[in-house]
Amino acid sequence: MIRVLLADDERLIRVAIATLLGLEPDIEVVAQVGRGDEVAEAVREHDPDVIVLDVEMPGMDGLSVAESLPGRAMLILTSFARPGYLRRALAAGVRGFIPKDAPAEELAAAIRKVHAGSRYLDPELAGAAMTAGECPLTQRERDALALAAEGASIARIAAALHLTEGTVRNYLSNAITKLGAGNRITAIRTAREMGWI
Repeated sequence: MIRVLLADDERLIRVAIATLLGLEPDIEVVAQVGRGDEVAEAVREHDPDVIVLDVEMPGMDGLSVAESLPGRAMLILTSFARPGYLRRALAAGVRGFIPKDAPAEELAAAIRKVHAGSRYLDPELAGAAMTAGECPLTQRERDALALAAEGASIARIAAALHLTEGTVRNYLSNAITKLGAGNRITAIRTAREMGWI
């Protein structure tokens, strides 16, 4: 049996997926959590073979969870088909990336492949990631833009990143220019759509 942990904040979806996977003769859902910050404890308690993670969860997003659990067989199940998410997931060692609207049989097949040590990438998501190109922003520009997206002022961003306010303004200005945006709001929207922040 392939022991699976499901992490998704939408209870109805999580329970439905668990029920569908429960119909597979070789897959057993051993734990379900609704928050990203509950995954590590569930992994310690249940020792699953494969962890299926949603991207957007309270407490800790699925990509951060993946980065915090190196060496684990993980699969991202998401409704956010953003190229930056796929690239970040792969960099974190995630071996599967599949949209939430995929058929249950496809999810089961992906879990089996990931468990066997192979990769399973949805062809459309992989194609979108390849055509999107690399993120043009530096890590500091992404950090500043992400904090700005949360509504932080220049002063708060500077304090959080241990930078001067002038340096923060430069990072934000560079991000706006690199993304071809007319302002900070448009830059944030573009970076979010691409999964870069």
